[in-house]
Amino acid sequence: MTTFDIARARAETPGVAHVLHFNNAGAALMPQPVLTASQHYLQREAEIGGYETADEYADQLSHAYTSAATLINAHSAEIAFVENATRGWDLFFYGLAATFKPGDRILTSRSEYVSNVIAFLQVAERTGAVIEVIPCDATGQIDVDAFANMLDQRVKLVAITHVPTNGGLVNPAAAIGALTRPAGIPYLLDACQSVGQFPVDVEAIGCDLLSTTGRKYLRGPRGTGFVYARSATMSQLVPPFLDVHAATWDATDHYVVRSDAQRFENWETNYAGKIGLATAIDYALGWGLDAIGARVLQLAQLLRTQLAQIPGVTLCDLGVNPCGIVTFTHAQWSPEQIKARLASQRINVTTSSQFGTRYDMEARNLAMVVRASVHYYNDEAEIMRFVAVLAG
Repeated sequence: MTTFDIARARAETPGVAHVLHFNNAGAALMPQPVLTASQHYLQREAEIGGYETADEYADQLSHAYTSAATLINAHSAEIAFVENATRGWDLFFYGLAATFKPGDRILTSRSEYVSNVIAFLQVAERTGAVIEVIPCDATGQIDVDAFANMLDQRVKLVAITHVPTNGGLVNPAAAIGALTRPAGIPYLLDACQSVGQFPVDVEAIGCDLLSTTGRKYLRGPRGTGFVYARSATMSQLVPPFLDVHAATWDATDHYVVRSDAQRFENWETNYAGKIGLATAIDYALGWGLDAIGARVLQLAQLLRTQLAQIPGVTLCDLGVNPCGIVTFTHAQWSPEQIKARLASQRINVTTSSQFGTRYDMEARNLAMVVRASVHYYNDEAEIMRFVAVLAG
């Protein structure tokens, strides 16, 4: 087992004294430094004013871009902070979709998330573009060979989810990038459930655009996120809307869009949340993403092993090396019944249904699953308690 200071991790997570939290892919428990940073910022706003606090924190706010860039191996000019990952993803997608024509192809994964697919459908209706789902291989992940055979000049976007909402799957993001980059096809990666769970390197992956959230594995506040836009791609991508932060009004009849990724930001933002997310990123970097990834994987493997021994439980995860999201069904209890029963014991899980990933759930004939997602501050005793309550 990898050495990990679990005592420190739990001591710095106030929530573990109150709940057994296996809903980290929904919203993880914030560590105390993140909570303190956000509270102090809000307190300072109350004391001296909002604009004045932003001026006082100018260095820390600027540092946030460096931290996020370090986290995913990007440049700070390629980072923008947004109110949530969906809004950031939308800015990229709708900016690209403005040029779509009838017959243009959007390639996506079978496990793509509902919000993304709804956007695909809306743009397809407007433009005549077509949505095509990349086949899966025998493990349930994207079939890279099949994907390679789908590429042609009509493919205008490849948009996939790195870690889907409804299982332990980790899609082969780097293998996709190795094909899209030489072909010059824009590649948009939804990394909401991968960033913070294990190392994510945009250079190794080869994506042009990436969106992620603060509340999940990064353990930041809700209502926060950031996006990455590769410099070469960003110069060709004008946001679907602009404001005084994103552009400069340099003459009565002219404006200039920012040259960096902050063209995707708004002038007004949640500064306390931004400070909290920046603190969460630094906190994760302090632990090390390799160490976090190894710890999460150890816990998930233990949980899967224990669940497999409970009569009536069927694991539903896909992929070659499943991650920290563990899904299952029970022969006698519905997922909602299990969620409610666990909640009565102060154990947090959630459910995932066809509503969220219809392509995949329908293909596997699944209506709903229980989703238990672990993080590094969880411990082995919690897993054994979880399994004991479920078995009982």
